[in-house]
Amino acid sequence: MIKGELPLLGLGEAEERAYEALLLERAGHVEELARLLGLPRERVHTALERLVEHGFARPPDPADGGGLPHPAAPAAAIRTLIDRRQAELHRRSAELERLRFTAERLAAERAARAGGGGCAVERVTGRSAADERTVRLLAGAEREVLFMDRVPYAGLDVGGLLARGVEVRAVLDRAGLASPGRARAVAALAGRGLRVRVAAGVPTRLVAVDRRVALLPPSDAADPRAYALVVADVRLREALVPLFEAVWERASPWDGDGGREDGSERRELLRLLAAGLKDEAIARRLGVHVHTARRRISRLLEDLDARTRFQAGARATARGWLDA
Repeated sequence: MIKGELPLLGLGEAEERAYEALLLERAGHVEELARLLGLPRERVHTALERLVEHGFARPPDPADGGGLPHPAAPAAAIRTLIDRRQAELHRRSAELERLRFTAERLAAERAARAGGGGCAVERVTGRSAADERTVRLLAGAEREVLFMDRVPYAGLDVGGLLARGVEVRAVLDRAGLASPGRARAVAALAGRGLRVRVAAGVPTRLVAVDRRVALLPPSDAADPRAYALVVADVRLREALVPLFEAVWERASPWDGDGGREDGSERRELLRLLAAGLKDEAIARRLGVHVHTARRRISRLLEDLDARTRFQAGARATARGWLDA
């Protein structure tokens, strides 16, 4: 799978490049488009068929005599993509709730089997016990730690992980970052290598270590009856890590200032890109020189980790950056 957005709809890099070429009207027929993209004619023909199948283009007019499909408006195509991404995220959130019940059942079965074989789900009751188990899990991390957190934030030793060379990615709930002290602490960790994004309404707390074991911290750490679940069962773990990745993709990059929404200028630039305007038209709409517009576009693509403008528009829409 490539880093773009279209693979989520069963499409790939060839389809993405073909779609952008259609938007820019850079070719008039399949052979010309194949030469432009440096791909075999058959591969380009298949890519165009898939674009039509998934609603990113309309079939060519029969009167065109071998002409190309007509691209759908970028905003409409992006909305199709986002609707499917949102449905997938909702599905995974619902799946997480089902997994909680499954984990509780497995833990109960383990307790009932005196001397029986081990179980892949461990229930840890009480805040101190859960904190101790978390410390032990993090101490064993070798490559990567993923975590989602929300208010009240857990006191994870992220600095210690970074000092050991462990890659750490975090999604933090925006509600807790209004505190200047908290924002400074996160910014300091980001300066040491923490990759952090922010989102509204993080669905659950989650810690995943080396993609081999996951921990669901207590939902209410102040409740002495609260418990954490340590999940090593592959069926459960393979649902929790993709949930993190789905939330990560929708989250906004940390801007060092409490995760506030982007300003009106950036939203306007995003809307112009989503509308498919060229650089000169964007510069006129923004009232700046075309070189300035291009620099802003380059910075935006970098912030979104996007290789193309279509990817940038799709990712920005997915993260709610276009919302007023």
